[in-house]
Amino acid sequence: MRFIVFILLLLATSTLAQDKPAYKIYTKDGKAATYDRMIKEISKADVVLFGELHDNSIGHWLELQVAKDIYTVQPDLALGFEMFEADDQIVLNEYLNGTIEERHLLNEAKVWDNYKNDYKPLIEFAKEKKLPAIASNIPRRYANLVYRKGIESLQTLPEEAKQWIAPLPMDIDLTLPGYKGMMSMGGHQPSGSSENMAKSQATKDATMAYFILKNKRTITLHFNGAYHSQNFEGINWYLKKADSKLKIVTIHSVEQDTLDKLDDANKNTADYIICIPKDMTKTY
Repeated sequence: MRFIVFILLLLATSTLAQDKPAYKIYTKDGKAATYDRMIKEISKADVVLFGELHDNSIGHWLELQVAKDIYTVQPDLALGFEMFEADDQIVLNEYLNGTIEERHLLNEAKVWDNYKNDYKPLIEFAKEKKLPAIASNIPRRYANLVYRKGIESLQTLPEEAKQWIAPLPMDIDLTLPGYKGMMSMGGHQPSGSSENMAKSQATKDATMAYFILKNKRTITLHFNGAYHSQNFEGINWYLKKADSKLKIVTIHSVEQDTLDKLDDANKNTADYIICIPKDMTKTY
């Protein structure tokens, strides 16, 4: 009897002592992959789109590790950021080259509220290694203009303003599932606004793709919200449209209750899917 009790206690202890992984990487078909395998493949790409969950602490830590490890293989690396708007490029450059101090960057660029926790480590890495950091996003005032007045409103901007967006006219395919899904979630919005919402999203994707290509190095590692590159759409679609020969690798971040296997809904969303526990600490 004592032996049976001992075995049961041993099994219970063993179960409780199992590793609690902070993340697990899968290929698009749901097969487990190692971090080293992912780095080996993405180091051969022209562009890597890292789709993040903006408030996920493990995702942000992994972004820095991926940047560091690609750099050891290919130092001709550029980092790109949805989190900086294109008209902030001069301020960002001035900080990277030491012309201005961090307080000027924080005051004069439209940095996100979670900059210090989540993106500062990447910017400081770029500064240390003298890497380009691309402010790739459309200025939000112009994306909002499209939402309020339609895509044609961009044509009314002065030429000086147009330099901060993808060249006009932008090709927008609202039949892409991502944009169709966005329009279907429009609910009870006024007529036409759900379409403008999708077009506003497309102007972000098109502009990020444009500035990635305009500032391309041997490898460009671009950080963006997961929805901007999931299912090989968004930025990926615009990059491929501009240059079908580009080797693009996409990374997509998801949260699940368990990491034992990749949920079917998360398969085929990217070349590599980083699966993170739902209860992982949030950065804001």
